[in-house]
Amino acid sequence: MLSVGGFILGGAAGYAFGLFQNNAREKNRKLREQGKFSAGALVPGSMTRIVLLLLVLAGFQIAFPSLFNSGPVQWLISAGVVLGYGWALFVRFRTRPT
Repeated sequence: MLSVGGFILGGAAGYAFGLFQNNAREKNRKLREQGKFSAGALVPGSMTRIVLLLLVLAGFQIAFPSLFNSGPVQWLISAGVVLGYGWALFVRFRTRPT
């Protein structure tokens, strides 16, 4: 039960990061269309958000082994984070107008 909960928690965290990144990209796209932003294809702050995601993932990897001794929980949470973030990217690219 703890493993499933950890996987769901990680998936929710990863998906939230993906939505956060997509919202920032959309906001910057609108600014670019209005002529208020001219950085090309780069999304300002995207590296900061990715570094934050990696720090949270590293925090999960450090904290959960100490909280739950040993076991697959920390890896399931990390897998959930990766899959959640990947799902957010997949949904974004699937619904992107061509």
